[in-house]
Amino acid sequence: PDAERALCSLLGVNATQSENDINPEAIIVSDYVYIEAYMIMSEPTFAAAIRICDIAKLNNVKIAMNFSDAGILITFRDRLREILKKPIDLLFCNQYEALNWAETDNIDIAIDSLKKIARTFAITFGADGALVYDGIQMHAIEPYKVHAINTTGAGDMFAGAFLFGITQGKDIQTAGKLACLAAAAVVSNDAPRLTAEQQQEILQQWNSL
Repeated sequence: PDAERALCSLLGVNATQSENDINPEAIIVSDYVYIEAYMIMSEPTFAAAIRICDIAKLNNVKIAMNFSDAGILITFRDRLREILKKPIDLLFCNQYEALNWAETDNIDIAIDSLKKIARTFAITFGADGALVYDGIQMHAIEPYKVHAINTTGAGDMFAGAFLFGITQGKDIQTAGKLACLAAAAVVSNDAPRLTAEQQQEILQQWNSL
């Protein structure tokens, strides 16, 4: 009734992916490589995540990561620290994940903690928009008001749209606006996907951001 997602993730075959499934050539020719914290939940995928980051660093490919779920930050904190022992280029998280990582209930303290592990980052606040950090200062991104039906997929949509924005040459604030716009659209659906019409509408609005 409140439109908030209620789920328990089952990674299925994804938990069996390993270093053997990595395509180094695809990483080398990319601007960013994107990994999710879900990858650290099994030994094979954790090893794969480490290998992906190593390849990216050796070839000056930027690393983006999504914290994925607040519970992961508690159960697999040591593995996360292994990946984040050197700052990554871009981090995505929601407010609860940020607070969980910093082990605080103060968002300002959480922000300071994130600055130690990521050069830039975006923190989402659901219906209240987002905060993005460009490496120098924080920027508030206003939300797009919609009637939320199902918030499943909002975080993934935000990250995907944000990465699209910055890889198309937009600044971090503009990418944040696009990400909020796309996430707002997807939560207005029953399914965690944009319709073809929504995609076209967002791309049209994108040109005016």
